[in-house]
Amino acid sequence: MLASLVGCFGDFDRAEEAAQEAFAIAAERWPASGPPANPGAWLVTTARNRAIDRIRRERTLAEKIHLLPVPEAVMDESDDTVIKDERLELIFTCCHPALPLEGQVALTLRALGGLATADIARAFLVPEETMKRRLSRAKAKIKATGIPFSVPGAPLLADRLDAVLAVVYLIYNEGYSGRVDLGAEAIRLGRVLAGLMPDEPEAHGLLALMMIHHARRRARFAGEDLVLLDDQDRSLWDTGQIAEGRAMLDRAIALGGRGAYVVQAAIASLQARERIDWGQVAGLYRRLAALTGSPVVELNRAVALAQAGDPAAALDAVEVLDLGGYLYFHSTRGELLRRLGRDDEARAAYRRALDLATSTPERRFLTRRLEGF
Repeated sequence: MLASLVGCFGDFDRAEEAAQEAFAIAAERWPASGPPANPGAWLVTTARNRAIDRIRRERTLAEKIHLLPVPEAVMDESDDTVIKDERLELIFTCCHPALPLEGQVALTLRALGGLATADIARAFLVPEETMKRRLSRAKAKIKATGIPFSVPGAPLLADRLDAVLAVVYLIYNEGYSGRVDLGAEAIRLGRVLAGLMPDEPEAHGLLALMMIHHARRRARFAGEDLVLLDDQDRSLWDTGQIAEGRAMLDRAIALGGRGAYVVQAAIASLQARERIDWGQVAGLYRRLAALTGSPVVELNRAVALAQAGDPAAALDAVEVLDLGGYLYFHSTRGELLRRLGRDDEARAAYRRALDLATSTPERRFLTRRLEGF
């Protein structure tokens, strides 16, 4: 609904105000009269008409009719196909390279994630007022620079698609920590992209990656305690979602996908098997490191080496990484040192990780590790 209104008026704030008015009217009328046959179309039409009435009060009718990009809405114009296409256009608008990445993520969550500003602020660990300013700046830049409400043409599509996929993955990662459950929101956005870009292997790869990881969400925590993969209760895994994610991965590979999201999805699929081939996982991480150049990927490769039975080689790989401010660098290093019997060094590494931990499950897990020496 919001995507449709932004497409109509080209203004985020006006679209949000109109949507709120329409829902308020529905809340007042529908309990007595019952919902209309097509509630979505009714809401969009009511919102558009309310916005047009407001525009007419702000300017003369003749001026505004000339400026409106589309004619006044009627009930039959709102259908699911139009809304889905406009959602994709809104994603690309939010992810325009003229906006800073933090603004892209926040605006995408606000416009398409259905999240309140306070929820987004909690997800990014910033005050609500800071997030309000961030959103306001992004909206103002879209208006001031005339960023189009559209999917870019073929010459620009590949570059913009990379940004869109990166933003959706960042949204998922924010939810994966457990602070705010954004995982389902990211998967919903991923489904829109994969459905409307059926020939893009990385779109399918990203969706597969998120679905396979999300299938294990109930087993990742026991109360406020973080549960590692080896200790998770597999009866809590959503096997149907894992199977769907693997089907998405097969689709991506069939399309020739060899990119970073496809490789990560293949790793996630291996880690969801009953018996994990850690040597194969380490090999895939080596391929992923070559694609991304990421030290975090190298850290994950070291974990796989340790799981495959070579903690000494894993520690050698970790020691050369420049990740001193990264929680999981220190916790991984602590675990490798513990396995090698270097307890004093391991305790120091775990204490450093605890200093960097921000969530309760992380702090409880690290505290238990320290108490176990």
